[in-house]
Amino acid sequence: MSQSEDSSVLRKPYIAANWKMNLDRAKALDLTKTLKARLGDGDDREVAVFAPFVYLADVAAVSQGSPIGLGAQNVHWEKSGAFTGETSAPMLRDVGVDRVLIGHSERRQIFLEKEEWMGRKIRQALDHDILPMLCVGETLDERKKGKVAAVLRRQVRSALDWVEASEIHRLCIAYEPIWAIGTGEVATPDQASEAHSIVRDVIADMFGDAVAGSFRVLYGGSVSKDNVRDLMSVPDVDGVLVGGASLKAETFLPIIEYDR
Repeated sequence: MSQSEDSSVLRKPYIAANWKMNLDRAKALDLTKTLKARLGDGDDREVAVFAPFVYLADVAAVSQGSPIGLGAQNVHWEKSGAFTGETSAPMLRDVGVDRVLIGHSERRQIFLEKEEWMGRKIRQALDHDILPMLCVGETLDERKKGKVAAVLRRQVRSALDWVEASEIHRLCIAYEPIWAIGTGEVATPDQASEAHSIVRDVIADMFGDAVAGSFRVLYGGSVSKDNVRDLMSVPDVDGVLVGGASLKAETFLPIIEYDR
């Protein structure tokens, strides 16, 4: 049995919803109420929703008393200042946010966020008791050119240079092949296994084998109720970051309950 397989029993499955710029207030709150009623105590898996900024406080109020984690979809690397349109880590904590996406491919690709910003954002999140989920992944062109390993190693190393060994357990990473996001294309179990293994190897190199064995790496990219079981059967896949399928209870609940 590999180290990854042996350690996977210690890594609680993590099912996360990225609502992106979708839903209105009523639908967001109805979905949150449905999830809250269905989840139970959350002992066997971690579930979180990354909601649009304008609904975070409302979702926090509705989800109170449940194991649902509340995440923001972005954060600035400074705690205050003249950054029109941005949101700081202290602001997020103030409305009940306990985690945040950092470096989602849509932020990198559409809004041209720089790689050197990611570590600074992680630092701000950690300094304000917010759990970062770092998103990494390659484009189709990079995959075709055989650059997957180089891209993932660069993205992970540059971001985690800002993290101390004592706090690495507060992070997780979501591998999102950019060519699979919203396209209906999904990485095969072998492709996901290879990419997640690369990420875990970087963690081992930076922080040691024991840390790498307990560190969670999620898969994101056209996850659905039809493919989640196959993805979660891969030893190095510890959860999923779900986009479109997380917007309705009838498509998201089967993903949360993939093994039932």
